[in-house]
Amino acid sequence: METPDRGLAGKVALIAGGGGIGGETARRLAAEGCKVMIGDLFADAAEATAKSIRESGGICAAHGYDQADDASVASLIEATVREYGTIDFLLANAADMAALTQDSDLLAIDLAIFDRTMAVGMRGVMMCARLALPHIVANRGALVFMSSGAAHAGEAQRFSYAMAKSAMNALMRHIARRWGPEGVRANAILPGLVLSDQVKERMDKAVVEQMKGAIPAGRLGETSDIAAMVAMLFSRDGEWVTGQTLSVDGGSSMRP
Repeated sequence: METPDRGLAGKVALIAGGGGIGGETARRLAAEGCKVMIGDLFADAAEATAKSIRESGGICAAHGYDQADDASVASLIEATVREYGTIDFLLANAADMAALTQDSDLLAIDLAIFDRTMAVGMRGVMMCARLALPHIVANRGALVFMSSGAAHAGEAQRFSYAMAKSAMNALMRHIARRWGPEGVRANAILPGLVLSDQVKERMDKAVVEQMKGAIPAGRLGETSDIAAMVAMLFSRDGEWVTGQTLSVDGGSSMRP
């Protein structure tokens, strides 16, 4: 039996935020035939990932950028178009994880941390979508936003992160509604706890085992779980899925 054509071969995918899930998604999309651009604040790390993809036979380039700076975001879009001629898909994955560790509650938060979280996670995401969208509309392509369950769950801490993710979900729905008639799809993924290399290094093994017991699927997530969902949403298999917030978390959150 022949492998079905999922419509990814030859398409151009921009990964805005190449660490963890972003890097694994770049590998998955390249393996399915996409031409990939990885944008990241840490240019050397992005290039290392791109090089490993090229060595495996994929097509991938890298570009350093700061998502909190409009001109830098524009440089990422321009670099992608210069390299490949267009953009079919955007994965908005970048967040300032250093700011996240300093996020707190409404009364205690340093406003500089709040501003940085919003600059990267809200305005920066909006700018990535705004500048990539004309190309995506022309190609009847798709966008995926890397959101979080924090957008739905009330938490005592990390309120600015949750605000940014809620705004991201609203932006996603706007795009899906406004440009859906022109063939554009937009969705948001809400990952559960994913065992990226960074998490594996930092999290105590006993805590990992304890958290496994609370997940119906019986394990924590892998970056490949999220990459697979991104690939599906970009592919022909996801043509009738748009405007959705999709929890990929092993059943941790079960909501309508």
